[in-house]
Amino acid sequence: MGEMKILNFLRKNYGVWLRILFYLWFFFGGFCQVTGLRPLRERYRSWGDEWLSTRKDENELGPFSAWNITGTFRGSWRFLDSKNSSSLFPDFKKSNGNSILELISTPTKITGVHYVQGVIIFHDVFDNEHGGAQIRVEGVYVWPFRQLRMVARSSKEGDFGQEDDYLLSNPYHLLGTFSSQIFQESPRDKIWKQKHSPIYEMEKHCNVEIAAQIYRVSSSTNDGDQDHYHLEGLMESPSVDDDGDCFSPMLLNATSINIEVYYNKAVNYTLMVTFVSFLQVLLLIRQMEHSNTQSGAAKVSILMIGQQGIIDAYLCLLHLTAGILVESLFNAFATAAFFKFVVFSIFEMRYLLAIWKASRPMTSGEGWEAMRRELSVLYSRFYGILLGGILIMYEFHKFLRPLLLLLHSFWIPQIVTNVIRDSRKPLHPHYILGMTVTRLAIPLYVFGCPQNFMRIEPDRSWCICLGIFMAVQALVLLLQHYLGSRWFIPRQILPEKYSYYRRFDQNGNHATDCVICMTAIDLTQRSNNCMVTPCDHFFHSGCLQRWMDIKMECPTCRRPLPPA
Repeated sequence: MGEMKILNFLRKNYGVWLRILFYLWFFFGGFCQVTGLRPLRERYRSWGDEWLSTRKDENELGPFSAWNITGTFRGSWRFLDSKNSSSLFPDFKKSNGNSILELISTPTKITGVHYVQGVIIFHDVFDNEHGGAQIRVEGVYVWPFRQLRMVARSSKEGDFGQEDDYLLSNPYHLLGTFSSQIFQESPRDKIWKQKHSPIYEMEKHCNVEIAAQIYRVSSSTNDGDQDHYHLEGLMESPSVDDDGDCFSPMLLNATSINIEVYYNKAVNYTLMVTFVSFLQVLLLIRQMEHSNTQSGAAKVSILMIGQQGIIDAYLCLLHLTAGILVESLFNAFATAAFFKFVVFSIFEMRYLLAIWKASRPMTSGEGWEAMRRELSVLYSRFYGILLGGILIMYEFHKFLRPLLLLLHSFWIPQIVTNVIRDSRKPLHPHYILGMTVTRLAIPLYVFGCPQNFMRIEPDRSWCICLGIFMAVQALVLLLQHYLGSRWFIPRQILPEKYSYYRRFDQNGNHATDCVICMTAIDLTQRSNNCMVTPCDHFFHSGCLQRWMDIKMECPTCRRPLPPA
């Protein structure tokens, strides 16, 4: 405790006096048995009594090999005492949770001693209003003994130091912060910077002290060539007024993260997004070929294509922002953003324009000025909804998951359009199945993969709901394709539908030639081989069906035809 009190007294002026102190400390430690480097409270023996750990890798690195502990450590915390609330700060609601440590180790002129700065982030500490806490720490790391001693450091907002520079260049920290502010319910800045937060009051009345031991992770559990280290220690909070502890001792366990593996996860994710975007381009080309006529394009819902375009525009902005945020991953995220930009700005907007022109055949004949006004209205609505959606998601970020479910309901407008217009096969089955699967790839990775690089906790129930919701929409569309657009509506409530196979007087004077194929029609055969329009014109069944796929007009008199 004597060393910690001196450190706490000299933490703002650690210059010459701090160096002399540790020089004397190290000098006497080299000639006599060191017994002072122990946990702060000997009554807790979680990681051993003696400073000399039995788990040192002496055969591999030797007792005096310098380990660089600079990096990100991810782990957990828990109170050793089940009654984790204290008389000073009874705000703790949980006895355990997750933690993130960002440490920077800098060599000093004293051999064997490194100066350590960093930030410790505790999750699930307080209630729902204050869900996390961040504590800035500084101290020393005596690497010959694998001992880490740190105390809390109070700093003014805007006072950037070396650890801040490290945080601003660490992809794990940056991408984690970016994704948490987008996908989590409470932005981390609101949690940590509120002056009425319990951690803000705790810094005034408590001295936070941390004593930890560093171990090297064995090669069998290592994810790569980079060394992994495990940190295990005790965090205590003696009161400034010597009124006891502010809270019960807390046990910290954390393992360093291999940044190269983290990079590879991010790059593999961008490759997945690029591949999915490429598949979506192929599916869109297939669908555009399936509805390349005016009648076929008019059957497609413009809201369905517009909603998918808005989704791709949001994904493009998100990946571009992530690439700008982490400079080392800019190429990977910029590639994914570029493909999403191609999907929505070229193919989906082109298809959107084709559907709009097909649904307004009279506008194209009114001149360029009328078409330009209609186009300006179309684009202004699209980008207005795009910007409005960003504002809505920002204001209602706590309900982001229900909003994502709403965004993925893009098949519903097409289902409704099929029922209203009684459309025949507006979408290709490959397009329905392919788009359903590819649209599920990104949200299922973000909210379903337990090892995602965005540091988002998996939500299996939401993923199951999204999968079932999308599967039901796709199933209804496929059944509409094969069974008819109104297969699930009772016949009693359906309006009367014109029958092209109605009976006719075979003895009357009718034209016996089909004007489509210019061949004779045998009116003596069964009626399924002959179709009659409301204007009493006769055609072969196959000829008229192929004609109606192109135009819903009578080939003889150009009158509008009802749906078949």
